[in-house]
Amino acid sequence: MPIILPEGLASAAALRREGIDVLHRPPRHGAVLRIGFVNLMPDMTRTEIQFARLLGATRRHVELVLGLPPSYRPGRAGTEHYARWDGASLPRGLDGLIVTGAPLEQLPFEHVSYWRELAAICDWAAIEVGSTLYVCWAAFAALYRFHGVRQRVLPRKLSGVFRQHVVDVTDPLVAGLGATFSCPVSRHAEVVGHDVPWRRGLARLAHSPQSGLCLVADAPQSAYYLFNHLEYEADTLMLEYQRDRAHHADAALPRNYLPNDDVSAAPPLVWRRPAERIFANWLAILASRHTEAAVIAAHMSVQ
Repeated sequence: MPIILPEGLASAAALRREGIDVLHRPPRHGAVLRIGFVNLMPDMTRTEIQFARLLGATRRHVELVLGLPPSYRPGRAGTEHYARWDGASLPRGLDGLIVTGAPLEQLPFEHVSYWRELAAICDWAAIEVGSTLYVCWAAFAALYRFHGVRQRVLPRKLSGVFRQHVVDVTDPLVAGLGATFSCPVSRHAEVVGHDVPWRRGLARLAHSPQSGLCLVADAPQSAYYLFNHLEYEADTLMLEYQRDRAHHADAALPRNYLPNDDVSAAPPLVWRRPAERIFANWLAILASRHTEAAVIAAHMSVQ
């Protein structure tokens, strides 16, 4: 199905070149899921493409509504299509929300310039949005905001492709995944299982013995925490490795990533099907809640 993006967005042109149908306004007929997108990554265009590609691979019309905390200052251009979301300008009628990662894992949350604004977005989303998907650093941030759990900084960056084990098969987000799936990991921090207050309605959905927690559901906050990067392209870990290597000669090659650790070999995109499945499942959750809300609204209007 087409992905609906603002006109003039650089990522829209790139997606069209891949053969993905991109619209600039919702179609007159057919249901459309409105997904808020808070993009905190330095390369905003690349991140837009990665998430839009997965959302556009489903059978649903999806409109991305772009927003940023007012104090966010990107390292690159590309924010002209993003609204600044504060308490007075938060969008209405969103079915879902995605908040991306950010390269801030070694910084205390309170030291982030836009922390209060992001916390306000999290609080608003828990009440007003059908479901929020927090990714990597944003997952750490939301878990801290809602439950006071601080991430633990790792002695070395954890990078590679790790097999995740599905723990709770009853959650609709992991339906059809099977017992295990591969997932890219790229982070300087982690959340340890025994730090999480599971009795507060949180559920462990997937984890790896090597890379730790991967997916956590937080039903009371209508949220999912994805600590890893299912949106990554095949070469993203390699690009990050080359960047890290330029600054640190001892940067480690991503684990379980390249065939025989051969830097000249093309990495296999073994996580694409699981990624598409999880995003399709998430949209199905949003669609179900959208329908329920419409039925309730129709019922209230006739009373």
